[in-house]
This record gives sequence, structure tokens and C-alpha cells, in this order.
Amino acid sequence: MQTLAPEHAQLVEDDRACLWHPFTQQRGWEGEEPLIVERAEGTDLIDTAGRRYIDGVSSLWANVHGHRHPRIDAAVRDQLDRVAHTTMLGLAHPAAIRLARRLTDLAPEGLTRCFYSDSGSTATEIALKMAFQMWRQNDASDTDSKDPASVANPSRRTRFISLRDAYHGDTIGSVSAGGIDLFHSTYRQLLFETLEAEPGDAGHMQRLFSDHPGEVAAVIMEPLVQGAAGMLVHPPGYLRAVRELCDRHGALLICDEVATGFGRTGRMFACEHEGVAPDLLCVAKGITGGYLPLAATLTTEAVYEGFLGEHEDFRTFFHGHTYTGNPLACAAALASLDVFEEERTLERLVCKTALLGKLLEEVEAIPEVAQVRRRGFMCGIELTDHPVELRMGHRVTLEARRRGAIVRPLGDTVILMPPLAIAEADLERLVAITAEAIMAAVDGAASGGELRAAA
Repeated sequence: MQTLAPEHAQLVEDDRACLWHPFTQQRGWEGEEPLIVERAEGTDLIDTAGRRYIDGVSSLWANVHGHRHPRIDAAVRDQLDRVAHTTMLGLAHPAAIRLARRLTDLAPEGLTRCFYSDSGSTATEIALKMAFQMWRQNDASDTDSKDPASVANPSRRTRFISLRDAYHGDTIGSVSAGGIDLFHSTYRQLLFETLEAEPGDAGHMQRLFSDHPGEVAAVIMEPLVQGAAGMLVHPPGYLRAVRELCDRHGALLICDEVATGFGRTGRMFACEHEGVAPDLLCVAKGITGGYLPLAATLTTEAVYEGFLGEHEDFRTFFHGHTYTGNPLACAAALASLDVFEEERTLERLVCKTALLGKLLEEVEAIPEVAQVRRRGFMCGIELTDHPVELRMGHRVTLEARRRGAIVRPLGDTVILMPPLAIAEADLERLVAITAEAIMAAVDGAASGGELRAAA
């Protein structure tokens, strides 16, 4: 039996005394033995006892090429020999400039400008603020122009359309555009209201536009897959239909690819599947390969030009972060993009995606599984109904951990989103562990077993 590192007990004590974990009911946390990750190799996480776990959720949907990738490690070390951080307020640095060029070259056509931040929440918050401010300070009168920056009566364009069950982050603006009551209802008095569209129903969105003519500044959506909704997959053609509705009604389209970007759906960006180019594109998570906090909001030249003016016009986008465009993060992102090319990551993903689909057919046949939803490497396994107090999804997480894999639930939907670099043998093992964990969790709940962490 593997022995815990000598400092493990002290780490547990300090964790319980000092830390407050995200999206965690601390009362439940204090009753469980925490898994403390000490290091990692490839697509495995290794705890303080030396036990290995397949990183089945890419360290919260972020890791792409595996941990400790020599190419990315070397890029970060090289940047450390130059400068770890410098502000971008009034300054620039090579890594941020080069990454902006790479991103705008890779992104859907027409996205020519890159505004950095440090998380998915800030990337979407920025997009919402950009859309709102652009319309507010636009005083054009050319009603015949198809350019969104030239539509008349911009002051009326103060509304946003978002999707039911949407999740765009945890800042106030991004929460306002969210549609998951469990996460957002507490803060209702702090939020602005959006027009909520039924996911996958272009007719419903058309009615919202018709009911509020000339009032919609932008539609914000996760293209193809709504991640935090439990991997809700949109029907084919829906994204394209939304793009056409935005064009018809003169609204901007914001695509939140924080979760879907950088290969998760099989393409570099999910928008590519339907040939859609948004007006604003939000990316984060996998942008650095899952190494360091970095995000970007990409925009069209039309949006960018909506902020140009003389100093005294005060059309500046007054938004920024201390670590905007951090050089270490940008260096990691550039190296990650190099790895995509050198290792033909997307090309090699095709066979793995097919294998994952085949493996999940067996999981969907388990009586305790209600539905499996998947697009590319984004997968949600919805369990059958159970009382909330049983915490069935969490039980599956603990059972998977005992068997050597890290998975994470959204309620009673078990999420699988492994690194794109995962070997086929490990992918097979991950799905097999998940299936075993589901059956063990249900059996344990039926027999009145308590929640238990990995031994």
C-alpha cells in the first residue's frame, strides 16, 4: 500500500483550516479525505501518496496536450529568462503581439483584433461590455448599411439575448447572461435582465427579435454545446440560423468558446463546424494548453472601429486587468499552438473521437444512465433521477477516484472531457472506470452506504 507523504496530514489540516474551495459546500468537504495533487505526468495526476489518476476532465476542461509537456515547459522557462510580467497599459511585449497574430489568423474569418484578459468569465464580460458600449456611443444615421457599427438609433440597443441554461462565467455581467438558477438566482438583484431564448429553437429567437425591434445589442451563446448545462448539444444548423437572425436584425453575435475552443469539438473552434464567424469570440481554458490563466476576446474590425475617436471623445474601452496578456501565459499559448501543428493534434483526434463514441454506447446501455450527450471530446452522462440528498453524481466521482480516474459531476450528470492527447488505451480505461463507478455508486446508495473518498 502506498504511503502518504509526511506532510500530507499537515496539508489536510491547513486545507480545512484556511481554504475555501470553489463550487464546494465546505461542510461536506470537511467530512471527506481530500485528494491533494502533488504532481502530474502526461494525462495523469499524482497525489501525495504517489497514486495516479487519469485526468478525465482536463483539470476543469483546460488541459489539452497533457501535463508537463516538454515543448510548453521549455517555452515558459525561456520566457522566465526574459520577463515574467509587464503591464500592457501603454506597453507591449513580443509574446502578446505574436499570439494575437496567431489567434486572429486561426480564428473564423473577420476576427482581426485581440483583447486579452485572464479567465473565461472576464472574456465574456468584456464581450458584453464591448457590444453595449459600441452601440451606446455610435451615432451613425445610415439605416441602409449592413455594418452593425452603422445601424441607426444605437441608444435603443441595450438588450441581450441569451440561452436558457446558459453559463458564461461568474462575474456580474457574465452571470447576468447566464441561465442556470442554481448558480445565479442568489444574485438576481445585482443582475441585468436578458431575453432568454430556448436552446435549439431558432423560431423562438426570431420571436424575441420581433417583440423587441431594434433593441437587441447582441446574442451571446455557447456554440454547439452548452457545457455547464450538462453538455446540452444543439441541433445541426442552429448556430448558422442564429448568425442569420443577427444579420437580419442588425445585432452582434458573441460566441463563448471558452469550453468548446481549441479542439474540444474536433475543430479548433466550434464555429467552424457550421461555417459561422461571430462578431466577438471569447476564448480561455485551453488557450495555454491548460498551463496558465489567460483569455482573449476577439473582435471584428467593425467593432474595433466603433471605439476609435479623438482623446476628448472618450470612446476608449475603459477596461483592463493587471495581468492582461501576461508574458508567461502568452508564451505557453504560443507553444501550445505549435504543439497542435507539430503533433497533428486535431488530425489524430478523429480516431479517438470515434473510439469514445463507441465506448459510450455501452455506457448508455447501463440502466442507471438516462442519456449520453456528446460532441467531440465533450461528454455528459446523465444519470436516472435520484433524490438530491443522495448526491449521486458526487458518489460516482468518489467511486471513479477509488479506481484511478478524476471525473466531475454537474448535478447528476457525469462529465468526461479528457485531454486531447490522451492515449486510446487510457481513454478505454477512463470510460470503463466511469461505467464501474456509476454502478458502484448506485449500489452503494441503494444499500445505504455513506459517501466515501478514495482509500
